[in-house]
Amino acid sequence: MSTLSTPTPTLGDVLVVDDRTVLVLGQELDVAHDQPDVANALLHRVGSTLVLVDTGVTLAFRDALRRAVDLVGAWDRLVVLTTHGHPDHVGNDDLADELAAERGVPVEHHVPAGDMAQMADPDSYWVASFRRIAGVVPLPAPPQLAGNKVVSLFAPLRPFGATTRPYEDRPFERLTLGSVRTTGWSFADGAVAVLRTQGHCTGHVMVLLRDAGLLHLGDEDNGPCGVMHDADQLKIQTALGTAATLLAEGTVTVLTDGHTPTIRRGAEATAFVETLLDQAAALSQVALDAAGGRPEVDLRSFAAGYGEGVARLGVGGANPNAMFTGMMAVNALKELGLRPTGRGGWRRPPATNPAPVAGMPRGLALVPAAVAMLRWKLRGGDR
Repeated sequence: MSTLSTPTPTLGDVLVVDDRTVLVLGQELDVAHDQPDVANALLHRVGSTLVLVDTGVTLAFRDALRRAVDLVGAWDRLVVLTTHGHPDHVGNDDLADELAAERGVPVEHHVPAGDMAQMADPDSYWVASFRRIAGVVPLPAPPQLAGNKVVSLFAPLRPFGATTRPYEDRPFERLTLGSVRTTGWSFADGAVAVLRTQGHCTGHVMVLLRDAGLLHLGDEDNGPCGVMHDADQLKIQTALGTAATLLAEGTVTVLTDGHTPTIRRGAEATAFVETLLDQAAALSQVALDAAGGRPEVDLRSFAAGYGEGVARLGVGGANPNAMFTGMMAVNALKELGLRPTGRGGWRRPPATNPAPVAGMPRGLALVPAAVAMLRWKLRGGDR
């Protein structure tokens, strides 16, 4: 383990933020060569507490984390915080229990409740995302097999340990960070704040380290448009807006994230976030242009036009490829308010006034209504 000294980072390289904060670098996804992407991990010491944000995946990265935990100084308590449930971030989560047992220290590990289902069944999660683009962009195999293939790259996956608990088991806190008002949880007497953002996927959080002036974005900056089926574009942009505000006010001076081998400071950090927000606006215009104002849009044609726009803008995210661009295209259609017709097309619901509703039944229609009412009462529906 050494500090980064070459232009090309490798798995396990370390970037030093300050004397008690380091970023351990992961690697990019390369499905063709059976290489999983591995998320960066952030280590920060608060007093005698070590805070570890994400654990990456693969045994090689696990070894890198083991070597890195002593780079920030001595500690006698461990807090592991998971930003979200994607396999590249959670594969070594059981390391929390292992380190605590070896060193005889107390430990806690927190994960987003909204992501626990995908952490337990990542295959179904990825298959669901691939099914949306079957026949639209090239897949290496049918959706089920493609999902199996991708998830298999991340073995062994150990997202849960004996100490794993959802953040949501703790009371929600109202967090005041400069002018930003949000909710989440605090740790280490307020030195660490976990912000609920939920853009990149259902449970996503960002982590703010007060003493380092550092905001860890996780994957909220992984492109201006989300990829997975549970991404929320508005929440991604809201998270980036929060980062921009915290930077402008000086509450945050350093940015790190889940995949970039860079520590961004000051003006560079601000420019990075502002660029992402500009790109999000530009992508919305790309989506409108690809839709062409037509009442019904063919998904394959739309995805092709959208992909051209993404390539032109160079906004593919941390792992740009045709599959992810197709998944972004589906999310862009959803943002325009279109829904699948079942024939390969997408359109908005018709702008027609609703038909009158009959209201309370009359005549013979009273009989089935009365039976339904009786059953409802017997089931306790009125209590």
